[in-house]
Amino acid sequence: MKIKNLLITVMFFSSITSFAQTNFKSNQDFGLALSPGSKEFNVALSWKQIHSVKPDSKFKLGYGLRFNSYAGTDKEYITAPAELTSGKTGPAVFFSENIIENLDTFFVGSAQHNSLNATIYLEYDFNQKWGVGFNIDAAGLAFGRETNGTITSLGNNNLAIINETASPTKGNLLLISDNDIGMLNSELYVMYNINKQLAINAGFTFLFTEYTTVTPIAINQNNDRFRHKTLLALVSVNYKPFNK
Repeated sequence: MKIKNLLITVMFFSSITSFAQTNFKSNQDFGLALSPGSKEFNVALSWKQIHSVKPDSKFKLGYGLRFNSYAGTDKEYITAPAELTSGKTGPAVFFSENIIENLDTFFVGSAQHNSLNATIYLEYDFNQKWGVGFNIDAAGLAFGRETNGTITSLGNNNLAIINETASPTKGNLLLISDNDIGMLNSELYVMYNINKQLAINAGFTFLFTEYTTVTPIAINQNNDRFRHKTLLALVSVNYKPFNK
């Protein structure tokens, strides 16, 4: 009897493992997203796994990896840390106005950022063809070329510092609004499934990019982080090669 029970247990877990592996493979989704804007452009390559919250549910949750590559011309990067922009940290930043005299500007003629981030996905299917989705980068690393720019301090009679050097902030972390650190991408989109393997999405990209200056800026309370926020159009193609 013990041997029989053992065999049943082994068969049960083997079937679950086989199902999970098959489900994992069929749900692999590879994406290419293009996000154009005024004098700026972002390209994103992604891999994700997304699953229904429960059987036959229209709600889906997922996770994945995304590589972003951003280029911009003549862009302004504003003082980044929340304790300077609003004098608050944590959820309180949502309800606080910006402190204008703390917001210095780092002007960059040619900006370039890359990132590799873990990403969170949420989707809802209206039917087999149409749905909506949202995703956001959670944490990762950023890199890109060093650049020179001009810092202008609103709180110091528009005093300009020429040729300050900066590089993309290396670590990315999703916190809350201006508490965020580094390069983070989020997308809101409508999905159209051409078939079981191919889908087209259209919507908007909200992107944070960030520079860290080589030297802390004394007139900006020794701050060294400056952020550019941008809203871009979005079109993407997603492909599930194993979803037969």
